[in-house]
Amino acid sequence: MLVTYADTMTMREARKVYFDANGFGETGGYDDAWVDFKLGPIPMPFPNTKARVEAVRYHDLHHLLTGYDTDIVGEFEIAAWEIAAGCKGYGAAWALNLGGMAGGLVRAPRRVFAAFVRGRGQRTTYGEELDVVLALTVGAARERFMRAAGATRRATLADVVLFLLALLVGFVVALVLFALIVPLVPVGLITHALRRRRSAARMTT
Repeated sequence: MLVTYADTMTMREARKVYFDANGFGETGGYDDAWVDFKLGPIPMPFPNTKARVEAVRYHDLHHLLTGYDTDIVGEFEIAAWEIAAGCKGYGAAWALNLGGMAGGLVRAPRRVFAAFVRGRGQRTTYGEELDVVLALTVGAARERFMRAAGATRRATLADVVLFLLALLVGFVVALVLFALIVPLVPVGLITHALRRRRSAARMTT
């Protein structure tokens, strides 16, 4: 769900609003064993690894700063933005974003390219001290990381070349991720079914 955040809110306060608006729970789902990804109407749960959790703590902050939604197109956009702005040493972020960027080319190519160009003029929070970033106001964080000029910069030849290279790598990464995730889907679906059954049983006792 797309939400706006006042510049005077702290990033920690804005993150809570973001969690509530999207139904992510108090902890944002960071402590969940499985993560749900939907390929259209098809749920594709996969393990919520430590590497993914470390990356998504920053990824969620980028939704607050960039304004990209948490729907499928918004996730494709922010994947392209993060690749262009840099994921530093977060391997899970590079892999998931490259795969998402490739998927975005099929669904919303213009928006994904625009997000990539924008990211080339801005930077992510990856590698920053998380508590320090959360203590900033939204306005201060945007001024520090977003660089207003990045949102209006024109695409250059270098942008196009890097975008195409990222897509080439992204398609390979997407195929690998798909091959790894698909066999885990039945396990994830069974785990979800058992968890729902236990929750229902607790509610009736």
